[in-house]
Amino acid sequence: MKYYIVVAMIICLFSCTTNEKAILTEIPTEIPDGMVFIPSGTSTIGNEDGLLNERGSYEVKVKGFFMDIHPVTVGEFRAFINATQYKTQAENFGDGSVLNDTTKTWELRKGVTWEYPQGRKYPQASEDHPVTVVSWNDAQAYCQWAKKRLPTEIEWEHAAKNAKNVTTLFPWGDELEEKGIYKANFWQGSFPHFNEVKDKFAYTNPVGKFGKTPLGLTDMAGNVWEWCEDWYLPYDQRDQKFTPTKDSEKVQRGGSFLCDPSICYGFRTTARTHSTPESSLYHVGFRTVKDITAPN
Repeated sequence: MKYYIVVAMIICLFSCTTNEKAILTEIPTEIPDGMVFIPSGTSTIGNEDGLLNERGSYEVKVKGFFMDIHPVTVGEFRAFINATQYKTQAENFGDGSVLNDTTKTWELRKGVTWEYPQGRKYPQASEDHPVTVVSWNDAQAYCQWAKKRLPTEIEWEHAAKNAKNVTTLFPWGDELEEKGIYKANFWQGSFPHFNEVKDKFAYTNPVGKFGKTPLGLTDMAGNVWEWCEDWYLPYDQRDQKFTPTKDSEKVQRGGSFLCDPSICYGFRTTARTHSTPESSLYHVGFRTVKDITAPN
C-alpha cells in the first residue's frame, strides 16, 4: 500500500490583499492499518524539574510520521515469528530477566521468552498483551520484516505530548487517576516490596485497556517500557560525536507496570531509561513508526 500526503492547503488569511499568506498543512490521505498520524510540530524535549537524565531540555522541530496505536502485541510478534522462523536473543541465551516475587530481586530465569515472559512454569503470554522479553535487536528484526522502524526518542516524546509543546506530566494531563480509576498500569505500593494492584494489573495489561490519548494512541504511559532507536546519551552530549562500545545502551520510554511513582516515575512523558541492545526484560516491549512518503 502506498501512502500519500497532500502537501498544500492554501488558506487565505487576508483575502484580496497583497498580504495574503499560505499555510502548508500535512494531511495524509491514507493511514496504515493499526497506526495513527502524528502531526509535525515543535516540542521541548526533557524536563528541568525531572530526574537528572531529563535535564538539559531543548526545543526541536519534529516532522510528521505514523505511529502504532499500541505496542506490538504477542499475537503480532507471533505472526513475525511464524513468517520468518526468527529466534529471539532470549531464546538463544536460554534465559531472561524477571523480578522474583518472593525474593524481590532481579534474576536470570531459565525458559523466559516472549511466549513465557515469566518462565515455562508460569502462564503463557496473552495474544493481546504487549510482547516482552524482546531485545532491541529483536525489535529491529521485527521492524525490518514489517517495513517499519523504531521511533527516535524525540518522536516518542513528541507523540506522548500529543504533538503539542506542553509540560503536562502524562499524555492525558497531570493526574494519575480520575474518580478513583487509574489512567495507566504502574506500581501502587512500595517497590519492590509490595504492590497493592489498585489498577487491577500486577503485570502487563491488554493493549488499549486504559483508553486513548487525544491523538489516538494507547499505552504511552505504563504497561511496558518501549525501545527507541537512539543510543542513550545525556542531553548535553547529544550533539557530540559518539562511537558505541560494548557497554553502550539504547533508550527506552514510557515506563512499565513496575514503575513506582516514588522511585522511578518512569511513565511521565519526559522520563527515560536505557539498557544494552541484547537485554531481554519482561517489562520492556516496543512499538513501531513509519515515515510519510511523497507520491511516486
